Amino acid sequence: MTAAILTRTYDEAMSLLVESRNYLSFRQAVDAQRLEPMDRLKLTREGYRLTSRLTQVMAWLMLRRAVIEGEIEDAEARLPERRLAGHEICLARADDLDDALPAGLDGLLERSRLLYERVARLDRLLS
Repeated sequence: MTAAILTRTYDEAMSLLVESRNYLSFRQAVDAQRLEPMDRLKLTREGYRLTSRLTQVMAWLMLRRAVIEGEIEDAEARLPERRLAGHEICLARADDLDDALPAGLDGLLERSRLLYERVARLDRLLS
């Protein structure tokens, strides 16, 4: 993996992380007020899914950056416990919300899912 690809992906992930933090900190509570209690719970679940995706992606990108910087060996980064994790949770979709998902969160979930899928492909390529 070239440093340029890693840097662009890292910058994209960091931007999405900040945007997600802002949504979860300031907008999610407002959006939740118009929902039924069960849909509020589902909204919270999807907020955690968003956080999980971005956490997994950032951890993987930081690991690959450490390899490029020479801080760890590539062989160590390829160990099974260092690979991108959380596939079952991070690749799932919120199909049970019956269009109750606020547009702001829906957009963040879709973008984070696409980013996670791209990083998963990179992980497979580098394993």
